Parts: sequence; structure tokens; C-alpha cells
Amino acid sequence: MTEAPTARRDVILTAHEWTARRDHHRHQADELLAGHLRRRAAQQTHPVHDFLFTYYSHRPAQLRRWHPGFGTVLLGAGREYRDNPAYERVVVDGTPGVRVSSDTLDRRFAMVEFVAELLTRTRARPAQLGCFGLHEWAMVYRTSSDDVRHSAVPLRLGHAGTDAVVESMQLRCSHYDAYRFFTPEAAPRNIEPLTRDDQLDREQPGCLHAGMDLYKWCYKLSPLVDSELLLRCFQHAAATRELDMRASPYDLIDYGYSPITIETAAGRAQYVREQSALTSRAADLRQDLLERCSALRARPTEVRL
Repeated sequence: MTEAPTARRDVILTAHEWTARRDHHRHQADELLAGHLRRRAAQQTHPVHDFLFTYYSHRPAQLRRWHPGFGTVLLGAGREYRDNPAYERVVVDGTPGVRVSSDTLDRRFAMVEFVAELLTRTRARPAQLGCFGLHEWAMVYRTSSDDVRHSAVPLRLGHAGTDAVVESMQLRCSHYDAYRFFTPEAAPRNIEPLTRDDQLDREQPGCLHAGMDLYKWCYKLSPLVDSELLLRCFQHAAATRELDMRASPYDLIDYGYSPITIETAAGRAQYVREQSALTSRAADLRQDLLERCSALRARPTEVRL
């Protein structure tokens, strides 16, 4: 890690200021991670919350680690930052500190551009609220018991009843990373085929998975994006995952989750109400992340005093 004589036009945090933020983040993360870490130590699985650590690749230890984001200097930082290759050493008025380096931003700039474009296009589209969470049903359509992803959890309506629900409604999935897990028999039933190349043209703000993926885009941009926003996106992903699975074909009563019976008119209405609330919450997070991306894209040329 090289040492620069001063910072760019950065926010300067004293050791007292940034350690307080770091410690608060760790405390919040520890509370959110406690159940998962306890189950992992006991080698117990969970059909709802394991998804946050299996589908998403950010590990608990990484979530617990605090970063201030690009454009902030940490005065008096210890080895946890000084030895991090994403950071560089700086001196501010004779006091040593560290910051996320411009080289790190340069290396990750293509990802910043992609995320900004995806979020901008997603935000511009009207929210579609008519999917009713049927993607989880499409993932088990016309399967046997051995082929079900959560084989230890029974289907509420059995296999025949699950298939009948899929056949009674139009599949309206707009999210490729859900669609790609549809069974071969379910995929042609979607209102349109989806591909990875179409992602920028299909993502829409009412999609639960588009909201959950704000967490993914945050950690893919780490440490350029502050960990406070990352943790907020993780909390949103956890809440969204619960709705996702309550509306799924699985019987999760033993795990404490009452079903949202989307096979009924009342259940579909309940799903849309809860989906709408999460869509509003995701819109705020999307805007916050987009503002971070915009600032990264517009960062000034390196200033040395």
C-alpha cells in the first residue's frame, strides 16, 4: 500500500468518529447474523434464510466488516485497513490515515457503470404487481419429490395441486435470475422468454428479486459503497425473502411462517399489498445506491496538495 501526501476532496473522520460507526455496524450485523451462525454451528438448515448466504455470495464475516465508502479518510486506522489492498495510506495535516484508493475505483468502474445503468432503467419503469410470487411455484412445476429444491419441506397443496395453480394463472416473471430456475415445463408458460442479455430491458421495480438484488449490487461494489447502505439492503433482502417464501408452495408453518395463499383471491390481494410496501422500500434503497454510483462516476480527478 503506497502512501499519498494528502487526500483528495475527501470527508475526514477522526478515530473516535469512525470507530463509533464501525462498532455500531458490527453490533447490528451481529444481531442479524446470530440465528444463521447458530444454525450453521449446529449444522441445521433453514429453507428461508439460508438463501441469503447461499444464493448470495457475501459471507457473514464480510457483512460484519465495516467500510466507509469511497471518498472518506479514516484517521489513525489500524492494520485491518492499512493492510487491505483496496485502501491506500494518506497523511492529513501530519496525521496518517487511510482511504479507499482511486485504483480500486478504476478497477471496479465497469461494475459501477453497469449497476448505475441497471438501477436507472429499473427505476424508470412502472412497477408490475401481478406476478403473485409464482416463480417459486414454477421452480417445482411437474417435478417429483426428489426434484424439489426444499425437499425436506412439504408442498402445501401437494404436487398435483401445485401444478394446477401454475396452470390456472399466467406466469409473469420479469427477473432472469428467477426465471432461469423454472423447470423446463414451466419456462414456456412465462409471458415472455427471458435471457441474461435482456436483463437491462426487463428489470422492473415491482419485482421482489430486483429489490433483493440491491444487496448484491452493494456488496459487489464494496468497499466503494458504505457498509451502512449495505446493511440496510441486507435487511430489506431478508424481509423480502420472507414474503417470497410465505407466498411459495411450501408449507412453512413449522418454521413460524403463515402462508399467503396466492391460489385464492384474498391471498393474491394480500400478496400485492405486501409487495407494494416492499416496492416502496426498495425504491428508496435503489435511489440511495444510485446516488452512490453517480458520485463514483463523477469523482474528481486526483488532487494532490
